[in-house]
Amino acid sequence: MSNIRITKQFTFETGHALYGYDGKCKNVHGHSYKLSVTVIGQPITDANNVKFGMVIDFGDLKKIVKEEIVDQFDHATVFNKNTPHVDLANELITRGHHVILVDYQPTSENMVTSFAEKIKNRLPENIKLFALKLQETESSFAEWYQSDNL
Repeated sequence: MSNIRITKQFTFETGHALYGYDGKCKNVHGHSYKLSVTVIGQPITDANNVKFGMVIDFGDLKKIVKEEIVDQFDHATVFNKNTPHVDLANELITRGHHVILVDYQPTSENMVTSFAEKIKNRLPENIKLFALKLQETESSFAEWYQSDNL
């Protein structure tokens, strides 16, 4: 049986700020992120299985990505917890805002790497994460490929 790649796309709104950056992104701002998740595996060959012919049910993949990424990051503001932005983050939290503190600079490159780890940990054993594409704007995105990270 052939290996097949399938992709599901997701969208979410997230704010962030890049501490120490020398451009506009040092300010708190937001993006309408688009995340494409591609997995690879062999379609189920058991004709008695309700998911016969599928690599993974798109609904199952959606559940994983929604729980690990979309529900966590949608309408949240992300700051590096190791910067003075933590003071701003704590102030926002006391005012009821959804803030995520991470141990990295919240760039698309670092976010897509973090997302890959979260998704890989939830996939069934026979399904592998092939690639992620995190689009920050219409013309800017970061890509993660398993083949580049062996």
